[in-house]
Amino acid sequence: MAGRDEIDARILRVLRGDGRISNADLAAKVGLSPSACLRRLRLLEQNGTIRGYTALIEADEREVHLVVLTQITLERQTEESLNRFEAAVRRCPEVRDCYLMTGLSDYLMRIEVSDAGDYERLHKEVLSRLPGVARIQSSFAIRTVVGRG
Repeated sequence: MAGRDEIDARILRVLRGDGRISNADLAAKVGLSPSACLRRLRLLEQNGTIRGYTALIEADEREVHLVVLTQITLERQTEESLNRFEAAVRRCPEVRDCYLMTGLSDYLMRIEVSDAGDYERLHKEVLSRLPGVARIQSSFAIRTVVGRG
């Protein structure tokens, strides 16, 4: 966003670390009065810089989650093809993150499934049927080294 200054950047850094921080504590950390801090926070929300807040939920210990990083290459890279693919991916709850990429593949997705069999089902029934998919390449994560959300 154009017009963001150093104070806005400090607010965003603090919120990335603790999205539930009170306004009073946030104001103290960024060097503003609580009212000025709240005003800036509301502006960041209104202009779309802050799109929302979320809770990061630890997986149930009884469930074994497998993280799969999947690269998708489309047959075509037209705006219509990209829009159709993206709309379909948004309806797939196993896809936790999806990024439009530069390089050899068009999209990189982080997928969470219960096990390899669950991923096989997802691959057959969902991923291979997404609009315009030409190639799917997947890698299974061994363990998380840094996980910030």
